[in-house]
Amino acid sequence: MGKEKSIQKIYSKLKEILEANKDGLRYSEIVERIQETLPEIPIKTIHGSMWKIRQKILVGKIKEIAQPERGFYVLAKYLTTEKISKQIPEKPLGKVKEEDFYQPFANYLKNDLQECTKAIPLGGNKFGDKWGTPDVLGVYKFSEAEPIRPPLEIISAEIKIDTNQNQLITAFGQACAYKLFSHKVYLVIPQDADEQSGSRVSRIESLCLKFGIGLILFDSQNPEKPNFTIRARAIKSEPDYFYVNSYISRLPNKEKKELLY
Repeated sequence: MGKEKSIQKIYSKLKEILEANKDGLRYSEIVERIQETLPEIPIKTIHGSMWKIRQKILVGKIKEIAQPERGFYVLAKYLTTEKISKQIPEKPLGKVKEEDFYQPFANYLKNDLQECTKAIPLGGNKFGDKWGTPDVLGVYKFSEAEPIRPPLEIISAEIKIDTNQNQLITAFGQACAYKLFSHKVYLVIPQDADEQSGSRVSRIESLCLKFGIGLILFDSQNPEKPNFTIRARAIKSEPDYFYVNSYISRLPNKEKKELLY
C-alpha cells in the first residue's frame, strides 16, 4: 500500500473513531484503536501518518478535526474543553525494571504531550556524569510548515519506580541538574507514591512547580500501559549553552544522529 493511500485510510479511520468518541481521545488511545482495526498497516506508518495529519490540522488544511490541547483530538463539531478520566489498568504480576519505561515515556513525551519531535531512551552513563545522563532525551524541532521556527529545544526526563523517600529526593535533584543543558525537564514517579509516601509527593509537586520541572505520575508495575498522567507541565527556561554543547558532544554517534538529524 502506498504512503498516500495509507494516510488517507488512517485519516478515514481517525474520523470514524472520533465520531464514536464524541468527547475526543488522546493520541495513544487513537493509535491503539487504529492498530486494532487496521492490523495490516505497520505501527511506524500509523505514527508517521498521524504526524502528517497533525501538521495539516495545525496549518488549517484539515478543519474537521481539532486539537484543543497537545496530544488530544476531537471532531471540530464536538469540540469541548471537558477532560476524560482514564481508568488505571490492572497491574500485572512480575518484576519490572526502570528501563522498561524509558521507551514508553519517550513515546508519551513525543506523541501525547507533544513536547518533542524526537525522543530516545538514554539512561546509563552515556554522558560520563552520574548527575548528567537523563533516562529519556528529546528535542523539539519546528517543521518547515510552521511560519515561525524558534531554535531547537532540548527536553530531558528522569524516571523512578522506587517510592522510597530518599530515591524520590535523589530523582528530584537529578532533574534539577538536567536544567543545566535542557530547556524543559520532566520528573516521572509512581502514581502509588501518594499512598506509600503521603504528603511527600505533594512536597515534590510544590518543588517541581517552584523550579519549573514537569511532574508525571505513572503505573510503575505496568510497562505495557503505564497510564502516564501529567500533574504539572514543564516550564521552558534557557539552559547554559556551555553545558548544552558539552553534553550533546558526548552522545554516541548513533543517538546524536537520531536526535539531531
